[in-house]
Amino acid sequence: MNIIIKNIDNIKKRIAEAAKGGNVTLVAVTKTFSAEEAEEAVKNGVKDIAESKIQEALPKFDVLSNKLDGINKHFIGHLQSNKAKKAVQNFDLIQSLDSINLADSINKYAKDTGKLQKCLIELKVSQEESKFGVTNDKVYEIYRYCSEKCKNISISGIMTIAPYFENKEDVRPYFKLAYSVFNDLKQKSGDESFKILSMGMSSDFEVAIQEGSNMVRIGSAIFGERNYDK
Repeated sequence: MNIIIKNIDNIKKRIAEAAKGGNVTLVAVTKTFSAEEAEEAVKNGVKDIAESKIQEALPKFDVLSNKLDGINKHFIGHLQSNKAKKAVQNFDLIQSLDSINLADSINKYAKDTGKLQKCLIELKVSQEESKFGVTNDKVYEIYRYCSEKCKNISISGIMTIAPYFENKEDVRPYFKLAYSVFNDLKQKSGDESFKILSMGMSSDFEVAIQEGSNMVRIGSAIFGERNYDK
């Protein structure tokens, strides 16, 4: 059996066991992997794929073109305002909204194209300088701004990236914090479209699901280790 197919089957079983009957969306993170590898995942039941760099994603999407019909494309990398136009044009869900300036840019280009752009607010749960996102005390401020000022943005939930730990139990408090922020904002907003909590990656997705995640972003556990030098 093709290793990608085998890995997808294994991941789906592990998701089901962790979710205990809950519904969790598997997003295959195809960054640094080829269009052919991405296509293999799509052919074997993956309905959501994610990229983190516009300049890498667009040539890949061109190669795949009509093979992505019905597939949701997620942008998960740090997005600069000057790249917002292409993100809006090419992605169904932008998971990394982290500032009012970026919201204004996304909203402008979404309005220009007559699109309601779905976004997640990126929550920063750790102090790592390499991580982007907004702190939990600023999340509601961005949500409210988008609700009031950005009519072409739909805030669909929250995304977070937890620190990496060898001991998976050490990551649990970060996911608990993200779930608490998500749940609090969901209750405050009363917004039925605010329903996605995107957290958990190849190394920690089962803990994330146990703590309330309903969307996981899996790359290396599907496609193998990344070669960033390619």
